[in-house]
Amino acid sequence: MTRPNIYAHRGASGYAPENTMAAFKRAIELGADGIELDVQMSKDKKLVVCHDEKVDRTTNGKGYIKNIYLKNLKLLDAGYKFSGDFIGERIPTLEEVIELIKNNKMILNIELKNNVIEYEGIEDVVIQMIKKYNVEDRTILSSFNFESIKRVKLIDPSIKTGILYMKRLKDPIKIAKKLEVDAIHPSYKRINKSLMFKAKINRIKVNTFTVNNREYMEKLSKFKVNGIITDYPDIALNLF
Repeated sequence: MTRPNIYAHRGASGYAPENTMAAFKRAIELGADGIELDVQMSKDKKLVVCHDEKVDRTTNGKGYIKNIYLKNLKLLDAGYKFSGDFIGERIPTLEEVIELIKNNKMILNIELKNNVIEYEGIEDVVIQMIKKYNVEDRTILSSFNFESIKRVKLIDPSIKTGILYMKRLKDPIKIAKKLEVDAIHPSYKRINKSLMFKAKINRIKVNTFTVNNREYMEKLSKFKVNGIITDYPDIALNLF
């Protein structure tokens, strides 16, 4: 049986502060197939890797990323809240992360964080960045903002895309086909036999998040999902 791809959620965020270079390096060390990360834009339109629209939860700073220049974001400590071992970790740029993985085979699962704040032009800037490093063939762009995913396909139909969702959708496969996406990225709670059957016959991949429970990992493997997004990639890898 082919095992699912194992994606380190915001890096190996069970072991290092989320969306930091430490977390991404740990994911590589643990042998993850890919990393999942979140991209937003600073005040000066630079691509920065952070999950929340504000820096308050994960750093010693305050405020919206969209209102802060990159040089000031780089002054924030993105590690100390996780553990004293990570004091001095910084918010990385997308380019820094791509530099880290450009010479290995890791898959890059980029979530465009534009479902709360519309970062105008973020799709084009991200696509330019992944093409600059020639990693577009192993990158998938995902978002809760379906209009954004539609824009990605208009810019370049060859870019792999996925729609993210947590709430119940009436017919996610129908939506996926309409948007011409390559994958759906549902919460693991939305996975069932019927969904997987429909996805398979329509050749749509299923990458599910955020799976940290060993029993659920085993169950999802039996459903033959294509990807498991987890904070603990080593636990998932040890099961297969």
